[in-house]
Amino acid sequence: RKEGMFMYCDSAYFYDKTNSLDAFGNVRMEQGDTLFVYADVMYYNGLEELARLRYNVRMENRDVTLFTDSLDYDMVSNLGYYFEGGKIVDSKNELSSVYGQYQPDTKDAEFLFDVELLNDDYVMHTDTLHYNTRTHIADIVGYTTIVSDSSIIYTDRGWYNTDDDNATLYNRSLIVGKGGEKLTGDTIFYDRKKAFGEAFGNMVLTDSVHSSILEGNYGFHNDKDKVSFATKHARLMEFSKKDTLYLHGDTIRTFVLPEDSSRVMTSYHKVRFYRIDIQGIADSMSFVSRDSILYMYRHPVLWNENKQILGNEIQVHLNDSTVDWAKLPDYGFLCEDLEEPYYNQLSGKEMIAYFKNGEIDQLDVNGNVQTIFYPMENDSTYNKLVTAESSFLKIKFN
Repeated sequence: RKEGMFMYCDSAYFYDKTNSLDAFGNVRMEQGDTLFVYADVMYYNGLEELARLRYNVRMENRDVTLFTDSLDYDMVSNLGYYFEGGKIVDSKNELSSVYGQYQPDTKDAEFLFDVELLNDDYVMHTDTLHYNTRTHIADIVGYTTIVSDSSIIYTDRGWYNTDDDNATLYNRSLIVGKGGEKLTGDTIFYDRKKAFGEAFGNMVLTDSVHSSILEGNYGFHNDKDKVSFATKHARLMEFSKKDTLYLHGDTIRTFVLPEDSSRVMTSYHKVRFYRIDIQGIADSMSFVSRDSILYMYRHPVLWNENKQILGNEIQVHLNDSTVDWAKLPDYGFLCEDLEEPYYNQLSGKEMIAYFKNGEIDQLDVNGNVQTIFYPMENDSTYNKLVTAESSFLKIKFN
């Protein structure tokens, strides 16, 4: 007996001068009803109060079991550690490594080299891991990969709560969803059960399926509901076509309609976008993939080459490569820059602009048509001003 610890074996050599012993066969150590250690051989140093247990070693502490062939147990600090491979199994996880240590008092465990945390739903690989068997929280302190059926996590700093199945990750960690979405940020909170990732600071969400990148200083992505959100200098880049669409706004949100799986993008407050063929600004904007129409609301303005279009609402239809048409259902105004100081101007109740090769080819105006324009002379000069009013007007630009 050593204080509250009792030691048993089949045979032993005892050294009374150093209070040490060598034990063989069915070696067992017991401390109350909470700690049990088993081995084939034990070498106990009484001066250092260190027990070296070898072969078929098993340490049991309530619902925690440590397995190894070489375990050194420091009875002063109540710390056991292995160095030639071992594993610790609790009610939630199985952790294995080359080196590991476990402290029954605090329930703290540390693992080094070829560390693997095995769970029913995922597996974690790393070279350094701190883990508590009471809280089942893993502290990530080195490069780590967590693989599950729903996602893959790449990180080198953070913690993972294996009970609640959520994590807080730092140092621009990366989460790759099963649908190909990639979420990164300075700090990420991730709930694996809900497939929900929330990013703080320099968020980047890449959607390879829809060829888009969503950025912001804060945002989140819900993989189950297919909802993405970005704010604080939000930007969306859509590159599925030949030209990339750049969209900025205070807030950008994308989601999928459940009835037909159509993808919807909304952006509101101080919205502006850029493509080679068209550029625009508005207070709010939405795009529905079902009809490929970009809806612009509240003081929208659209530019194409040297032409500016504005109205109460603008609807822009996009085809595979470029803009197809733009409709202003409730008042429209067009201004064409000829050369300083000449501008053609046109307004009407309803306006539809048709595009060809990225430029406005035809303009149809219905109701309350008013126009001021400068016809070009044969010598390419402007010296006449023409005004006209009508109920309907059709203009061919090319």
